[in-house]
Amino acid sequence: MKIVSWNINGVRSIVKKDFFESIKKLGPDIVCLQETKAQDKQVEEALLPMGNYYKYYNSAEKKGYSGTTILSKTEPLSVSNDMGILEHDAEGRIQCVTYRDFYLVNVYVPNSGQKLDRLEYRKKWDEDFLTYLKDLEKIKPVIVCGDFNVAHQPIDLKNDKSNYNKTAGYTQIEIDGMDNFIKKGFIDTFRYFNPTQIAYSYWSYRFKSRERNTGWRIDYFLVSESIIKNVKNATIYSDVMGSDHCPIGLEIE
Repeated sequence: MKIVSWNINGVRSIVKKDFFESIKKLGPDIVCLQETKAQDKQVEEALLPMGNYYKYYNSAEKKGYSGTTILSKTEPLSVSNDMGILEHDAEGRIQCVTYRDFYLVNVYVPNSGQKLDRLEYRKKWDEDFLTYLKDLEKIKPVIVCGDFNVAHQPIDLKNDKSNYNKTAGYTQIEIDGMDNFIKKGFIDTFRYFNPTQIAYSYWSYRFKSRERNTGWRIDYFLVSESIIKNVKNATIYSDVMGSDHCPIGLEIE
């Protein structure tokens, strides 16, 4: 089984590019999309050409903002949205689909804000989301993927020193949040297979960042320890265009 995760930065925008062709080439069984920036009906309409997938949506209450979508060739046993906490559940950031052997969670973690004005909220989000994942894990293994909006280690961004504790996505609070996921038994699959490889999944649209490869690795597949033996590969498809993020992939048997 191949799973692809991609922050598409607007579904109505990306489908006008080479999105369908890119997905066809990648050949995933499941696609997890973040930042659809559209309401359910609009996402459904934009993704009509993907007729061979079951489609599930979670849109934000605020129009044109956030939002997640899961597309699966196999119909899951069940589907749920959000983590059941009122303060977190208005922005369409979480989906969970149940398969026989695991849960798959699609997440778009909140950005801490240009002026770090949402950093304290982000700290609470990380704590509550980890609790949510660990509760799922009591039943069966968890695969969680998406845009976590944090570069975990210096290797995960181009300019670590100049961004540390100044830029959203690389403050100690956010790094601690990711540390906690790892300490609680979730494995960063890309680092598991590629401990020293420099690879990024996001590049700002400004300053020719992608041309210069001034990027960040903020998109992840994390898995329960009990399922890592079934994971065959974790990939960053940095050559796939269409968004300020590139897709990432996981192969599991």
